[in-house]
Amino acid sequence: MLIGQRLPLSSLAIIFVFLAVINSSFAANLSDDPDVQLFINEMVKQHGFQQKQLEALFSQVQVKQKILDAISRPAEKTKPWYDYRKIFLTDKRIKNGATFWQKNKEIIDYAEQVYGVAPEIIVAIIGVETFYGRLQGNYRVMDALATLGFKYPKRSKFFRGELKHFLLMSKEQNFDPLSKKGSYAGAMGMGQFIPSSYQSYAIDFDGDGQKDIWNNKADAIGSVANYFKRHGWKKDQPVTDKVALSTDSSLTKEDACLRSCKPRKNISDFKQQGVQGELSADDKMAAILLALEQKGGIDYWLGYNNFYVISRYNHSTMYSMAVYQLSQEIKQAYQKKNAS
Repeated sequence: MLIGQRLPLSSLAIIFVFLAVINSSFAANLSDDPDVQLFINEMVKQHGFQQKQLEALFSQVQVKQKILDAISRPAEKTKPWYDYRKIFLTDKRIKNGATFWQKNKEIIDYAEQVYGVAPEIIVAIIGVETFYGRLQGNYRVMDALATLGFKYPKRSKFFRGELKHFLLMSKEQNFDPLSKKGSYAGAMGMGQFIPSSYQSYAIDFDGDGQKDIWNNKADAIGSVANYFKRHGWKKDQPVTDKVALSTDSSLTKEDACLRSCKPRKNISDFKQQGVQGELSADDKMAAILLALEQKGGIDYWLGYNNFYVISRYNHSTMYSMAVYQLSQEIKQAYQKKNAS
C-alpha cells in the first residue's frame, strides 16, 4: 500500500473489530474467563473457598500488559556480564549493604548461628532483590499471578500454581489478596519469595506469631537463611574461584554452565582438562565451569556446591555471580566500617 493512501471504510471497520477483540482479553471481567472459572471451581472443591467471594475477587483483578512485557525480556537474556554486573555492584548498594548488616547485626549473627549461612550472602541476596527492603515491587501480587497464570501460555501452569499458593496464604493468614504488592512475577517481601517458597521456607524468626517478610527484618533475614540451608548450603565452604584455561585446554566457553548446573565433576578432572589457578577447594570437591563475558574476553570461574545453592534462588549464573561478588564487596565494606 502506498504511503498516504486512505483505507476504505470496510477495512477500517475490520481493523477496529480486530483491535477490540485483542483488547477485550485485558478489559473484560477476568472472572468471566472460562479458565478462571475452572480455577475457581477447583479452589472451591479442593480448598474450601467460597464461589462468590472468588468471583468477586477476580472481578477486581487487573490484567497488566506491563507484566507480560517485563517477563518477556529479563535482564540476563539481554545483557552481557560486564553490563549486568554494573546493575548490582554499585558503590551505593555496597555501602548500604554494610549499613544494613551493621544495623541488623544481632539477628544476622543469630541466623548464621542457626543455619550456618554466611552473613554477607544473606545481606547480598536482600540487597540484590530489593535494595535492602526499599524496592519490593509495586504490582499487586494478585494481578501479577493472574496475568501470568491466564494470559501467558508459556508458563501458565507454573503461575496458576503460584496463584493457588497465594490464595491459600491469604486464607490461612486472613489478609486481603489485593493488599499485597510485589514484583511483576509475584515475588514478595524483602527476599522476594514466590508464594510456594513462602509456604515452604518463610519463618517467624522473632517468635511474634507472624511470618512477615515484608516489614519484619528478622523474619526476612531468617527466611533467606532458612531457604539457603534447606537447599544445601555448607557452612564455611567456598563458593567459587576465578581460574584460567591453559592454551592447550580441551574446554571452551561452550562447556560452561549457564543456568543452575549441579556440580558433578571433581576439580581434579577440570585440572586435567587445563583449568589453572589458586583454588580454595581441594581436588575432590565437585565443581562447574563458569564463563562470564567481559569487554576484553571471557572470565572463567569454578563454582562449587554453595554457588549452586545461590543459583537455586535464581537460575541465572550471572545472578548467582552478582550475589557472590556483591557479598564480598559488602563484607570488605562492613569490616572497614567496624574497624574505623
